[in-house]
Amino acid sequence: MTAGAWALLAAVAATAVFGLVWRAREGRVRSGNREEDLLSRLPEGLRARLDEAPDEGEAVTLLQLSTTFCAPCRHTRVLLSDLAGRTEGVRHVEIDLTDHPEWSTPLGVHRTPTTLALDRAGRELFRVAGVPRRDALAETLRPHLP
Repeated sequence: MTAGAWALLAAVAATAVFGLVWRAREGRVRSGNREEDLLSRLPEGLRARLDEAPDEGEAVTLLQLSTTFCAPCRHTRVLLSDLAGRTEGVRHVEIDLTDHPEWSTPLGVHRTPTTLALDRAGRELFRVAGVPRRDALAETLRPHLP
């Protein structure tokens, strides 16, 4: 085999490994920092948006961070809205970071969509980067609901 063929084979193998790792991490639920009050770090505009009409019966807020031209964000919006509509104690709030990219830094968001699950006190229960897997999300939410 020539050097070019070996280089092509190595590039294909590296791409396949990267793709498998990316796919395994996509939509996976990761635990959050329950000790830190996330709301205290938020910019005022974002905090005000989260405080809009919260219901006393809502134990968990699913905060979806999106951007305008993000196709997976639309899928996530449908999934989270449906889940919040079917699950007592859950609300869904979507924030578009297009006009406020500086809000992503205090939240530790590096890609969209990212979903943060917050308890009533504003502590992060868990987060999901990418489109959440419905079953894993519902299972992770269950212990935090009344």
